Amino acid sequence: MEAESIQSLTPLLNQADQWREVLLLLPLLVALEAVLSADNAIALAAIARGLEDPARQRQALNLGLALALVFRLGLIVAARWVLNFWPLQLAAASYLMWLCGRHLLLVWSEPEEGAGETGHEVEKSGSLHHAGLGSIVATLALTDLAFSLDSVAAAVAVSDRLWLVMAGGVIGVIALRLTAELFIRWLEVYKHLETAGYLAVGLVGIRLLVRLGFPQVVPPEWLLLLLVAALFVWGFSVRIPLVTKPFKS
Repeated sequence: MEAESIQSLTPLLNQADQWREVLLLLPLLVALEAVLSADNAIALAAIARGLEDPARQRQALNLGLALALVFRLGLIVAARWVLNFWPLQLAAASYLMWLCGRHLLLVWSEPEEGAGETGHEVEKSGSLHHAGLGSIVATLALTDLAFSLDSVAAAVAVSDRLWLVMAGGVIGVIALRLTAELFIRWLEVYKHLETAGYLAVGLVGIRLLVRLGFPQVVPPEWLLLLLVAALFVWGFSVRIPLVTKPFKS
């Protein structure tokens, strides 16, 4: 009788173990998404900022990240094949480095005197200024897809439960949407934050390229995160001076 009772409880015990794994792994997967997507958030904010109207910025983020979520879930489903497909990794690395290089070239090509009273227009010229909504949405989705290669690889390494990794990805995209809008406001306040974000984008692209060509010398993840943190410290170091208009009597 006792043996039969224990045997009848086995499914319940297995189910309890599964839920314990979920409670442990899901916060870990969400934390991985948050840490590895910090530079992603500022890059997406800088891209969406190309639309000057805040309502259109929010619309672009909603549409772009909805499309990015579809791409990310597809990447998770096909992770075992896609993450070993070197042309995709090469394309992602090239795209991220192109984004960074494009911004830096546009910023450096602007004379400092042409920045106006605040000096912020020079920084802003490096974004996708005056681009259309469709172009911004596509750029947001592609940028998140390129960034997702690292976060998806880390998530798949943590758990082989597909639905659990997908749940972490969905929560990560939601968090990304919220933080990107916050960064849009900060980009109007801190002079170097946009350039710091694009430099972080370039670092991720370089790391992907090095991992593809020289996997034995890939720098550890903690070093990349440390460099990104240093860039963010620099990005938040200088506030844009407020321009006070003269009082008219």
